[in-house]
This record gives sequence, structure tokens and C-alpha cells, in this order.
Amino acid sequence: MIGIYLKIAWRNIHRNMSFSSINILGLALGLTCSMLIFLWVQEEYKVDAFHKDGERIYVVTSRAYVENEVHGGYGTPGLLGEEIKKVIPEVEMSCSFVGGRWFTLAAGEKVTKQPGNFAGSDFLKIFTYPLLYGTAENALTSPVSISISRKLAVNLFGGPEQACNQTVRFENYRDLKVTAVFEDLPDHSSEQFEFLINWDLNLERDHWLKEWHSSGPTTFIKLKTSANAPQVQSKIQHFVAKYDKDYTDQERLELDLQPYAEKYLHSNFKNGYLSGGRIEYVRLFSLIAIFILLIACINFMNLSTARSLKRAKEIGVRKVIGAGQSSLVKQFLGEALLFSGMAIGIALVLVYLILPGFNHLTNKHILPPFYQMSFWMVLVVLTIITGLIAGSYPAFLLSSFKPIAVLKSNVKLYPGSGNFRKSLVVFQFTLSIVFIIGMMTISRQVDFIQTKNLGYHKNNLIYLPLSGDLSKSFRVFKNEALKLPGIKSMGKMSQRPIELENGTVNVSWEGKPQDSKSSFTQVAIGFDFIKTMEAELLKGRDFSEDFSDSTSFLINETAMQKIGYQDPIGKPLTLAGKKGSIVGVVRDFHFNSFYVPIEPLILHLSRINKGDYALIRTEPGKTQVALEGLKALHKKLNPEFPFAHQFADEEYSMMYKNEQVIKQLSTYFAFLAIFISCLGLLGLVIFTAEQRTREIGIRKVMGASIGSLFSLLSFDFLKLVGLAFLIAVPIAWWSMNQWMANYAYRVGLGWQIFALAGIAGMGIALVTVSYQAIRAARANPVKSLRME
Repeated sequence: MIGIYLKIAWRNIHRNMSFSSINILGLALGLTCSMLIFLWVQEEYKVDAFHKDGERIYVVTSRAYVENEVHGGYGTPGLLGEEIKKVIPEVEMSCSFVGGRWFTLAAGEKVTKQPGNFAGSDFLKIFTYPLLYGTAENALTSPVSISISRKLAVNLFGGPEQACNQTVRFENYRDLKVTAVFEDLPDHSSEQFEFLINWDLNLERDHWLKEWHSSGPTTFIKLKTSANAPQVQSKIQHFVAKYDKDYTDQERLELDLQPYAEKYLHSNFKNGYLSGGRIEYVRLFSLIAIFILLIACINFMNLSTARSLKRAKEIGVRKVIGAGQSSLVKQFLGEALLFSGMAIGIALVLVYLILPGFNHLTNKHILPPFYQMSFWMVLVVLTIITGLIAGSYPAFLLSSFKPIAVLKSNVKLYPGSGNFRKSLVVFQFTLSIVFIIGMMTISRQVDFIQTKNLGYHKNNLIYLPLSGDLSKSFRVFKNEALKLPGIKSMGKMSQRPIELENGTVNVSWEGKPQDSKSSFTQVAIGFDFIKTMEAELLKGRDFSEDFSDSTSFLINETAMQKIGYQDPIGKPLTLAGKKGSIVGVVRDFHFNSFYVPIEPLILHLSRINKGDYALIRTEPGKTQVALEGLKALHKKLNPEFPFAHQFADEEYSMMYKNEQVIKQLSTYFAFLAIFISCLGLLGLVIFTAEQRTREIGIRKVMGASIGSLFSLLSFDFLKLVGLAFLIAVPIAWWSMNQWMANYAYRVGLGWQIFALAGIAGMGIALVTVSYQAIRAARANPVKSLRME
């Protein structure tokens, strides 16, 4: 029996090759999209999930209360890592950790600049990164210990074996001993570094880390097997109060715990508490995958139903010779499963072909999971579910035909069946229009981020780390650099303009309320900073060598508003105990992401040993010439360190890499959804045209023109799209407002977006129905009225 069903199914596929191809292609595209998204989601959940005893590893989060504001994050006091395991008995291991910077390492004649972190002695015991040489217990126990990756060991010493116990020169500052070599970090690790240095060396370099009132490093802990996480959480909440003498109800730092495996996906904070993160994109695209698969299944239903009248006599004959409804349902469900299986096969080929480009787009390294038994089991289940969902309605519809009516060519469908099919089309186009509006909104927001005036010009601006003694000899470096071709101006700054993070509440001014603990961002800069950044000075002047500006300050507009000075020039200001006066006000410029508002900023002058980055403005079109000259000059003045530079515009773009990926993916998914929906609409057009064949013939005989018949057939479908638009608008408006709420600076959801989406939906639908509608209108009425 199964063989007969398969033979009949294959004959129907072969007889209606164009229809079958469209049907299978629509389902295959939906399955391809869904599989790619679910593979990406699976990769997202794998990040940081590979550590042994991962359920006992936590990261400490913090809530900083300052005046009436609450700021959440991962910054904790630098002494917390060592202290918490001494005081809290449930903590088995803990460590402080800070990184994200590139440092210069030298071994013999080889010099390289690599990303590295400072970590407490328990770090490699908490996290199970595979060690090739050395032990986790001894890897980071000394201030002169360094653990390096396999790649770095090969780079500096020729291999992991040769690297052990060798000496590495760190920043031309301290000789360190290689105590361990770890395997290159997997892609599934959110932390990416090439070496680790004992935390004590960081305490030696930055004395502020020893102050309990200051925060910055991350703290990791591993609980004992018997520990209860909520109890530990309550114990550490006010842990800092025992050590910080400035701890008050108005200004305090509370601690909390987050499972480390959740940090990658849940890393955003709102009002001091965790609130979303990358998990929002995971949820969003999971829903998109499900909806696109539903659209594809609905498309299958409509196309199958559209061909139902072609098989009416077959069903009538089968019923006359004794076939029951259940056997017909099984037959048509079997055909749907066959279609689903063929679509799955095509989808697998498409996934294999698209995956390299998809990996490049999403910056992932997803491998085809064809070798995993679990994947094939899921695929079988997906084939069955898709086939049953897509084939259920056509199967029950076709099997319900009355044999007498069929054989008399008088097939009548249930009164509600037309409304059901129309509802499916409305559902399809509702989702498609939501996707279009979402795509347009995301695209506008990303374009807004990339093109908005930042308050300075990021093009032709270079960052150059001031390694070694280059900061001390910066004046010489600057004077020589300004003589080079292509160099327009030069300044310096203690941090890059896109990541100013040094916050302080230790700021005083005339008239400041006694209980005020306002937070300011502060950064050290050199002369010609405003000129090099091409920022706008609103009042006063920039720092100048013609004045004694060692105690002078520049502030931004937000700081001026916070302080309350109407005319701030010459007014007193005290920063961290250093008394001075304000000499200038600079227009607000963005020094963090668009997710957060511009904060009050204080710029103070740094002459010696301050300023980790040189800021270099090049003349348009001469950047490469300028770089060649800078490289030669750097080698002359700082030969122990490699020349490294970054372009401001590229660094800025990297900040929003995720948003750019989301923009591209949303565009592809929107077009795919509307394409599949159009196939479903095409199915309904075909079905309606077949149902109204005689009506159209009679109208033509009575003198109806092709134009009027085209309007008659098209108008009904455009009404469906219009209804879908009305339903989609509030859904899209709410969804996009939720997404845009994450940004402090965003584009508005103007009516133009919704109007363009509606016009696009109507236009695409009209193009879809045009061919079939015109074909039906031009059909020979004699054939239409002929009794078969």
C-alpha cells in the first residue's frame, strides 16, 4: 500500500512539475532559513558552556548607588578576588580579572603585541582551559608568572615544549617566567586572550586597585559543591561595607551573583539589575525562524489547496471503488511528508552551500553538523512535523470531497474553507510586513549610528598606543611627527575616545550641595586635543602652552549643566583634590556607545607619563604616507616596541558589529518571508481563478473587458494585504519601540516607514497576482463554459 501511495505521489509530482517545484522550493527555503538560525542559536548557547563544574562558577555583579542613580555592571574592587574566599566559607576559589588590552612581549630578538589579561592565582583552576604544560595550581602563583597560549609559544619560542621556564619581557618593564602553556582558546570562549599574568603585578602597576572605594576589575568565584547560591548572594550583598570607609546609604556598592555561563547572553543592566543582552537577539531570531517556517507551511497549504480541483476526479473514483476517508488522509499526508522530505534534502544542500557565507556574516565558525546523530534525529522529527503541519489541511480537505458531486463536476467546498485560506494569507503577509517594517527600522537606526555627528570627526583619525618610554618623550615624538608629510595635527589622550570609562564622584565646585555625589567621567589629554579631534569649543579656550594649565579643566555641556554654572569660564573646580579652574567648554561628543546617554566629562591636562594614546589627524588622501613616516619615526624613538595603530572609524564600526549583522540578517529574512508569502498568495490566486472559471467566462461573453476582470480578481487579494497591513502596524510599532528603547539616541518611528512598508506590500502582492489574474481574464470563454 505504501508503495502504491508513493507511486501515485511521484506521478502527481511529475505531472505537475512546475507546481511541485514551486511548492517544494518554498518549503525548502523556509527550512533552510530555520536551520541556519537554529544552528546560530545553538552556537550562542555553547559559549562558555564547556568549563567543568560550570554550574558552580559565578561572576560577581555590582550595583553602584550614587545620589538618585543606580548603575549596574561587572566592575568590582581590585582586592575583592582575594578577600572574598577568606571571608565567605562557601566560596571554594575566587580571583580578580582584568583585560581587553594589548601588551608588548619580547623574547630574545622576537617582539610582538598581543591581547593579554591579569588574573588571580585561581583563574586557571576555576576555568578549565586545557593546559599543554604546567599545572593550574602553579601557573599564576608568583608576580613574575606568565601563562601563554600555544600560538604565542610557537611565535616566541618555536613551540610549547621550548616555551616552558623561558623568560618573557613584559612592556620592557619586567621579566616574567613562563610557568604554563594553554591550548589556543576555543571559539566558544567569550574571553579571548593570548597570555595571563599574575594579579599582583597589576596591583603593583595600578595602586588605585588597592582602594575599596574604586571599582573596575571583574571577580569570578567557584562555590563549593554543598554551597547554596542564593545564601551566598545574600552574604555578599553588603560585603564592601566592611572595607570602604566612604560606604553610605546614599553612596554604596552592592554585590550580586550571576552564573558565568549566562554572562555572554545576559550582560545588559537596567537600574542596576541584569536586563537582557544578546539573549534578546537569540529570542528574536528564534521567533523569526519559527515564523518563517510557518509561512512556508502555510504556503504549502495554499498551493496544495489550489491544485485540489485538479485531483477531484481521482478522489471521486477512489471513493467509488471503496477508498475510505482515513486511507485518503493517509495518502495525502504521506505525499506531504514526501514533499517535506524532498524539501529537507534541498535545504541541507542549501545550508551546506550558504554556511561559509553565513559564518562570515555572523563571525561564527559553525560546522555542518552532518556527523552528529542528534542532528539527524532532530531532522527526522522536523520532517515529520513540517509534513504534518503543511499537509494536514489539504489532506482533510481533499479527502472530504463527495464522489457524486466530483463526478458531476460539481465540487463545492465547505463554506468556511475560503475564509480559512484567506486567513492564512493574511497571517503570512502580516508577518512579512512586520519583517519589512522591522528591517527598515533596524536599517535606519544602524545608518543613524554610522552617520550621526559624534561631536568630532572620526575619519582620518589614528590612535597610536604610547608604549614604553614614548609617553615620556611625547613632546619630541610630536614635534618630529608634525614635520612628516600627511600629518595635520597631533594630541594625546589617556583612553581612546570611544571608550572613556574612568568615573569619579570626587568633584567639587562652588555651590555644590553637601549631599551631592554626582558622578563624572574624567580623562587626561594633551595640548591640541580639541584641534586634533576637530571637536567644537563652545566657550573659553583649549589647553595651551602659552598658559600654565596644569590646574585647568575643560568640561563638556553635560558637565556644565550638572555643575550649574551659567558662565563657567574662570570658575573654580576641584577634581580628586586638585584645585583649579574651568578654561573652556567643549560641545558634547559621544565617548561611549549610543546605548547610554552622554555623561558629564572633565578633561584635565597631562604633561608627563600620562596619555596612553597619541591621536593623529592625517590630511585627506595622505593617510598611507603619514603611516609610513610614523612607523619609521616610531622605530627610531621606540625600537623595543612594535608599531601598532588603529583607525578611529574602524574601531567605531567594530563597536556596532552586532547591529550591522542584525541589519543584514533582518534584510535577508524580510525578503525571504515576503517571497514565500507571495508563493502562498499565488496559490490562492490560482485556486480562486479555477473556482471562478465559469463566472469569468460568462462575464466575458456579456462584454466584460480584460481590465475589469483583472480588477475583479486583484481587488480581493489586495484587500487581504490591506488587512494584513492594518494588523501588522501596531505589532511592528510595539516591537520596534521595545527594540529601540535600548538606545539612548535613536531615530523616530515616523509614519514614512509604515507607509513605505504598506506600499511595498501592496506592490509586491499586485505583481504576484498580475500574471495569473491577466491569464484568467484572457482565457477563451468557450473553454471556460464547456462542460467536461
